[in-house]
Amino acid sequence: MAEQNSRLVYSTGDVVVDGRQDVRKEPQQQRQPEGRGVRLRLERRASDRLATLVSGLPGPEQKLTALLKELKSACGAGGTVKDGVLELQGDHRDKVEAVLRARGIPSKRAGG
Repeated sequence: MAEQNSRLVYSTGDVVVDGRQDVRKEPQQQRQPEGRGVRLRLERRASDRLATLVSGLPGPEQKLTALLKELKSACGAGGTVKDGVLELQGDHRDKVEAVLRARGIPSKRAGG
């Protein structure tokens, strides 16, 4: 009687369903979810300071740092990279959009 109930019905690790390999499950490619992309946002900080935030940029930290250097030079402002988000001091959304468009990176403004 133990042999009748010993068949594997479901496993998350081995991709086995009902005792045979599930051919419907294929490795998913890593891609950015639709509806998300590069977003430009203006944030008001303490003492009425403004900061332009650029989020959703693909690539490693080194590429983001190189892009930030180019943006800081184009805007004449300071900035940093925090958790994959570029932060520029001041309202530079127009200039940032122009630099990203020149690099072939589509962007959208977020927020009001």
